[in-house]
Amino acid sequence: MNATDNPTRFVLARLQTGEPTPFKLVPDAAGLDRLKQDLDLLSLRKVRLEGRLVPVGGRDWRLDAMLGATAVQPCSVTLAPVTTRIDTPVLRHYMAEFSNPTDSEVEMPEDDSIEPLPESVDLWDVLSEALAIALPDFPRAEGVELEESVFTEPGAEPLTEEAAKPFAGLAALKKTLEE
Repeated sequence: MNATDNPTRFVLARLQTGEPTPFKLVPDAAGLDRLKQDLDLLSLRKVRLEGRLVPVGGRDWRLDAMLGATAVQPCSVTLAPVTTRIDTPVLRHYMAEFSNPTDSEVEMPEDDSIEPLPESVDLWDVLSEALAIALPDFPRAEGVELEESVFTEPGAEPLTEEAAKPFAGLAALKKTLEE
């Protein structure tokens, strides 16, 4: 089907251009362990990337897929295990006429799914990237809130979060003028 020695890699030039090429990637135990270590997870199960590579026009390709996974991460506050179920679409547009901007300052394009057309698409790389993006950056256990920490040198008045708000000083001034 994909004409390579690597079952997760599809060489686009060898795929049929008249119809979509379906795929399903379900990592084995070794793959799950590798993902778990790469993403600093406590546990990872039910991982699946399923979709299709669709030819678009004469030379472009589109990857449409669904990513499913159940991940357990440490809570960013207490380190208690936090379970997250991920079911998210994955979309990539591989464009033959894509050119990387060369300016030192570049605006982010509206469509962040567009990428340069590669020789081959490695589903393992797509799965790893999509899973990393879908995971919560700072998972929190249920009911856990960050408390305010106030630090200051001895003898000085601590600057609290409330006092640091831009209009807090104006509100205090208005209150004293009204009295």
